[in-house]
Amino acid sequence: MVSRVGIKNLRWSILLGLLFSAMVSHSFAADIESVRLWRAPDSTRLVLDLSDAVEHNVFTLDNPQRIVIDIKNASLKTSFDDLDIAATPIAEIRSGQRGSDDLRMVFDLKAAVKVKSFTLKAYEQYGDRLVVDLFDSQAAESKTTSKVVPKDNRKIVVAIDAGHGGEDPGALGPMKVREKVVALQIAQRLERLFDQDADFSGELIRTGDYYLAHRKRTSIAHQQRADFFISIHADAFTNPKANGASVYALSTRGATSEAARYLASKENRADLIGGAGSLSLDDKDDALAEVLLDLSMTATLSSSLDAGSYVLKNMGSVARLHKKKVEQAGFLVLKSPDIPSLLIETGFISNPTEAKRLSSSAYQQKMAEAIYSGLTDYFRAHPPAGTSIAANRSKSPRSYIIARGDTLSEIAKRHNTSVKSILSYNKMRSSTIKVGQKILIPAG
Repeated sequence: MVSRVGIKNLRWSILLGLLFSAMVSHSFAADIESVRLWRAPDSTRLVLDLSDAVEHNVFTLDNPQRIVIDIKNASLKTSFDDLDIAATPIAEIRSGQRGSDDLRMVFDLKAAVKVKSFTLKAYEQYGDRLVVDLFDSQAAESKTTSKVVPKDNRKIVVAIDAGHGGEDPGALGPMKVREKVVALQIAQRLERLFDQDADFSGELIRTGDYYLAHRKRTSIAHQQRADFFISIHADAFTNPKANGASVYALSTRGATSEAARYLASKENRADLIGGAGSLSLDDKDDALAEVLLDLSMTATLSSSLDAGSYVLKNMGSVARLHKKKVEQAGFLVLKSPDIPSLLIETGFISNPTEAKRLSSSAYQQKMAEAIYSGLTDYFRAHPPAGTSIAANRSKSPRSYIIARGDTLSEIAKRHNTSVKSILSYNKMRSSTIKVGQKILIPAG
């Protein structure tokens, strides 16, 4: 027989158990630890950093226009107060607990938007994340519309892609030097150089600190009617002594070296970081598009490799080259069937010496000038039909900057002229040349 004391103790045990269960059921499964926001020309991305995976639901309300996000079993451990929402369609962000466990966030809007949201699992240095993309109902006017209108004697359009961006910082070097920052700074310098040339127009793919999926980058290049696509990056490796600049073209048969294979994998993973692979409906079209693109690479690959040799030679005048030939690898950002493309690693940001150089305005300018000179040399030797260079080729001289390994006889052969003509036109007394020297190539 159970005594009264035993029954009383049993009741207390049951009561304590129920209280403990209630406490556990009301504990939060995930915390929102921080929040980040980026504005792109036609969209806004909000990233919530989570302590664990979550389930969420998104819906919109009218009069006034709002977006509501409910996150199950979560709590807010940060604030939205420091977010710069001035240039976004967001007027205000409010939050509060919904019921005992769930979190509700409300976005008051200034204008109508289309919303997409998805979660990303923990990956490399990133934890679990909830990504909310707000797409403007009317795309903002931006440089994704080309400055060039097709016509006879047109300019050659060079699309310049600064790698990474937004929540994808790329490689991180000493003193917190970020690849996405260096890449954009060099890209901006390169754009100015092309814009200052009467025969060229530079077009930035990414104009600020925001993320673009690889397919979006090539899509923008097509909108700009680009004749060439350049993607700017800064290399990284586990060994901080690794150094040197490199130029890559696409390989349709895989990477040409273990280093190229490593790089291709690292750069292609950026889409996992940015979340491009998380929108399943879009991915099905992309997968089919990729197959079709891969079938059409041969036509542009030859031009890419040829132009890459010009660029690499000019880069050799300002930086040590990691490889003395154009490498090939399966970079997703280069997979455009009708636009010759190059990916340029401007140096190893993981190397303390090169990271310091890459942060230097003077070095960035030299690197931009080397890339510019290499590509303009290529196009002046191989002008596309209908361009001003093609029309004026027989009328005006071309400038050329001497790169390491150049000889006048090689330069003359490449530009369909003679050493004697170059010496005479430049009033040179001998065929001695030096790296960085600028000469004029007489019209053929």
